[in-house]
Amino acid sequence: MTTRPGRVLVTGASGMLGGAVADLLADRGWDVTVMQRRTAGGRHREVLGDIRDGEAVSRAVSGQDAVAHLAAKVDVVGSWRDFVDVNVRGTRRVIEALRAQGGGRLVQVSSPSVAHTGRSLVGAGAGPASPMRARGHYARTKAAAELFALEADDGALASTAIRPHLVWGPGDTQLVGRIAERARQGRLALVGAGTVLVDTTYVDNAAEAIAAALERIEHARGQALVVTNGEPRPIGELVAGICHAVGAPAPRLHLPSPLAWTLGAAVEGVVAAAQALPGLPPITQPPMTRFLAEQLSSAHWFDQRHTRETLDWAPRVGIDEGLERLAAAAGT
Repeated sequence: MTTRPGRVLVTGASGMLGGAVADLLADRGWDVTVMQRRTAGGRHREVLGDIRDGEAVSRAVSGQDAVAHLAAKVDVVGSWRDFVDVNVRGTRRVIEALRAQGGGRLVQVSSPSVAHTGRSLVGAGAGPASPMRARGHYARTKAAAELFALEADDGALASTAIRPHLVWGPGDTQLVGRIAERARQGRLALVGAGTVLVDTTYVDNAAEAIAAALERIEHARGQALVVTNGEPRPIGELVAGICHAVGAPAPRLHLPSPLAWTLGAAVEGVVAAAQALPGLPPITQPPMTRFLAEQLSSAHWFDQRHTRETLDWAPRVGIDEGLERLAAAAGT
């Protein structure tokens, strides 16, 4: 059973993935509305507002058949209160707005980090989200948000959670942007030998999986599904490929895993102390955190068979082609 196109709200559409989802759904015949804090002047109807504002969320959801919910706070540092208000309460506001109008469809865009407890994930499925055991404010609040979304699934409201892993592509200011900036500054280091296998997801593939979840909601409802390219690569090879694509030097520095973890803990202490001092600008891009040290030194790749069967989806753009597209966009 495939849902016919209707009216859909995309939150977080100002981001790379959210924008790709909005454009793809419009191309597939959906009547797309985007909710974002600032106007982008694009092709879609806009509702300006913040996911922390319940009235703005209600206004954006009103009259929609479905919501693809991507708005989130994704920083590696920040106050617990901010993460909760955006990631947890923001999701609950979307659910409440859908229920207030009698239901609809919800694709909650989550993250594999909600089930990552620090150990390597080798051929893993979508383990249970754990707000208590996930690592860091982002993962814990996204875990709680995912649980709320899946618990909301009932006769009138159909919901599913899609967990795209390490999404990248042209215009990416998160993974690609940070790698490029640090590489050009000579501050990019691999943790360990750089040989652990890591899955990633090219942006077009992630967008198509989210669209498939929306259109096949009766197959996916009540479930969490991890989405990746299904091409695990050694992390050192992947980082070097991204650096080459954007014209940045490949990393030559290697930090032993225990040292990286210790450095991350120290940096987190400095960041917390700085946040407590009035007048200082927030530190949003620390060189290392304990979460980053674990992510960079542990394998995480996933069994995609159930996801592909449920969504009737498979990635179209391989990693090598994605790197070629990245290089073309960067003019290298």
